[in-house]
Amino acid sequence: MPGAEPYSHDGGEIGVVVCHGYTGTPQGLRPWAEHLAAAGYTVRLPRLPGHGTTWRQLAGTRWPDWYAAVDSEFRELHETCREVFVAGLSMGGLLATKLAIEHGPRVAGLLLVNPVFAHDNRLLPLLPALRHVVPSLPGVVGDIKKPGVRELGYDRNPLQAMHSQRRLWAEVVRDLPEVTQPVLLLHSREDHVVPPMSSALLLSRISSDDVTEIWLENSFHVATLDNDAPLIHDESVRFIERLTAGRG
Repeated sequence: MPGAEPYSHDGGEIGVVVCHGYTGTPQGLRPWAEHLAAAGYTVRLPRLPGHGTTWRQLAGTRWPDWYAAVDSEFRELHETCREVFVAGLSMGGLLATKLAIEHGPRVAGLLLVNPVFAHDNRLLPLLPALRHVVPSLPGVVGDIKKPGVRELGYDRNPLQAMHSQRRLWAEVVRDLPEVTQPVLLLHSREDHVVPPMSSALLLSRISSDDVTEIWLENSFHVATLDNDAPLIHDESVRFIERLTAGRG
């Protein structure tokens, strides 16, 4: 898709890997990534496998494919940067949290916007069987309050891939107590994609002593393109600056 290209910027010795969400593209986080780059950071925002093309291609991918893409970017930045943070929206927040679990103290901090770790949709228990008879359901992109703003993504949700994401939820939730890094959690008061139980689950299970929770009062799910995007930008830089000040 035009506009779905990955974003990369070589800046200073603080790195940030930014992870987009399920059925979305880097377009939904590009303003956030560009703001981090303007603040002087080295930034990587990859396009996840199966995304930014067609939903049928996404149907042929699974969560290890998506995780491998962000893991590769993290490993590259860890070789060249003094400290590396990971950030993400929705499923991108899930992948970022998986990076924090797998890489431990090599991840300097987590920046999460409306992350998804669980859902209360009544169809989810049917996924193991439903995915074999129904290829896709209507998509979830474009939950934005700000008029005239469009998120680039699929209008269909392939159930084979969704089933794989659900398996990743279970694995990450199981391991959430291993998260000890500082966390910045920004979540929307009104979100039509991810229920409040998701962030509540995160906060109830992580072991981090340094947790900053900020409610987004004027945005829906894709807050990185919504009215609260400037707040996300400012709080992200403030969070990273606070944690890196006087180090190195």
